[in-house]
Amino acid sequence: MQQTLRRAGGSLVMTVPKAFIDQNQLKEGSQVELLLEGDQMKIKAPRKQRYDLKTLLDEMPDGLPLVEGWDELPAVGKEAL
Repeated sequence: MQQTLRRAGGSLVMTVPKAFIDQNQLKEGSQVELLLEGDQMKIKAPRKQRYDLKTLLDEMPDGLPLVEGWDELPAVGKEAL
């Protein structure tokens, strides 16, 4: 895919294709990483870290107070997935 560079102040800018934006769920203000390799520039979109309950519970410090009845509360969102 070829892009045309345009002047914006003292910089040259180019647009990001909509397909890349949609595929990586980017929006205005999103940060991406630019990797420069010789005469090539690669744009790397950050991956959203996915957490699972076991990992989160394993990372909890010991000695935190427990809430009575917490485990019996009904699911109210996507936590039941």
